[in-house]
Amino acid sequence: MIKNLMAILIVALLVVSCSGKNGANKSTFVYCSEGSPSGFNPQFLTDGPSHNAAAYPLFNRLVSFQTGSTNIIPSIAESWTVSQDQLTYTFNIRKGVKFHTTKYFKPTRQLDASDVVWSLNRMFKKDHPYNKVSGGIYEYWDGMGMSNIIKDIKQTDKYQVQIELHHPEAPLLANFAMAFTSILSREYGEKMLAAKTPEDFDRKPVGTGPFIFGSYQKDTMIRYTANKDYFKGAPKIKRMVFSIIPDPSVRTQKLVAGECHLATQPAPTDIAALKANKDITVLDGAGLNVAYLAMNTEKKPFDNIHVRRAINYALNRDSYIDPIYLGFANVAKNPMPPTIWGYNDNITPYEYNIQKAKEELKKAGLPNGFETTIWTLPVSRPYNPNGKKMGELMQEDLAKIGIKVELVTYDWPTYLKKAHAGEHSMIQMGWTGDNGDPDNFLYMLLSCEGAKAGSNYANWCNKDYDRQVIMAKRLNDPKKRANYYLEAQEVFKKEVPWITLFHSTVHRAMRNNVKGFKIHPLGNDIFTDISIE
Repeated sequence: MIKNLMAILIVALLVVSCSGKNGANKSTFVYCSEGSPSGFNPQFLTDGPSHNAAAYPLFNRLVSFQTGSTNIIPSIAESWTVSQDQLTYTFNIRKGVKFHTTKYFKPTRQLDASDVVWSLNRMFKKDHPYNKVSGGIYEYWDGMGMSNIIKDIKQTDKYQVQIELHHPEAPLLANFAMAFTSILSREYGEKMLAAKTPEDFDRKPVGTGPFIFGSYQKDTMIRYTANKDYFKGAPKIKRMVFSIIPDPSVRTQKLVAGECHLATQPAPTDIAALKANKDITVLDGAGLNVAYLAMNTEKKPFDNIHVRRAINYALNRDSYIDPIYLGFANVAKNPMPPTIWGYNDNITPYEYNIQKAKEELKKAGLPNGFETTIWTLPVSRPYNPNGKKMGELMQEDLAKIGIKVELVTYDWPTYLKKAHAGEHSMIQMGWTGDNGDPDNFLYMLLSCEGAKAGSNYANWCNKDYDRQVIMAKRLNDPKKRANYYLEAQEVFKKEVPWITLFHSTVHRAMRNNVKGFKIHPLGNDIFTDISIE
């Protein structure tokens, strides 16, 4: 309690008053975040709070998405070419990119091709000195089957990298704009290895991004300073603070009180009042997201398709929209949002039907139901603003067919770690697209490779489904790829490893003196262009 009180006082002193009434501190931007990062090395990170706290402020990738769109633009690679057979990608590395100087590391050289090769090979090569450091589980890399796609990563010049593939991979360039391909400092890694403290490399980040890591007070606060040597130009704000506040109503209170400039994921119940506040601007946009309830198909009774179908019929999802989203969501019938090409609109969704649910339980040999657990999200996410409330509604619905549910939760990093290990029976999860490609939902979250890597929380492996999504990846023609994705969604709906829940509208609320912020279609909060008037 004392630690949290001190943290609040520190933030208040830093900001003074965001409203400007008492002389706003225009050089320090305070962001009210919904959760703690699960780490600071983007190679391991899959969740939104971690991407916002680490991947985008601290690091860069070969290519990036243009702010506010999914267009791919140069970043660390200033240009690239692709061979006619689509098997060789050659990236020309930008000169003059500087790694951060921090209190724990001072670089002696600028970024070159060796850093790119070293960074990517950490995930690719089992004999890389860092491959097993910090657990050695690379959920994106493994879940997307990158080691089966890539044949070789090599440096062909001081400022040139060549990546050879086993077969064409349509989403590859978009994948290299994703957080997990962030470029790290080989020099810093080698220094930490020599000091026999390689784990510090992942805990104390050194990147090339617009902000430099200062300090982290667990579950409370992260501090950054602007990178004046940033190759795209120094940020307009000199300092940034992440104030970690899981409760969305408390985030709203702090925003209104002027204790933060921007708050993520305001509670739906607060949106009308925020829109009426003359000092606040509320941004909203269609979320490239899906909320779902995954059933662990490696555990009984969820290995039985009739149990999975029973739960689909038993949940009255339409009744959840008003109490949880206040109407800012639509029921999902597919595992990806309808705004992505390849969406199968001909799928017939599962209806709410208690009688059919009971019949399916009888077919499973469980006419009286069973006891189980549902893990509920401990943080508000764009796709699920209130995991506990949703869990309570699910609990009530499942009780009607004899399924007795205990609700369980953990802090966010622990929740992710235990889910990755497959400890759950049923778990609330969701996904916001990383690159605008159907592959990012259908392969990453539901493939056999994803089940091995931990990104497929249903631990579901279906050969027919896998065949469809793998064929789609190897074609460049979107129309031909879409046909395979349509078939894959049919298999998913028949086998139901998830209950698809909702696609939600995303919201951000900010003080009117904040300029330059846009809602990113991929769900990330990026602060490079922000200024405070």
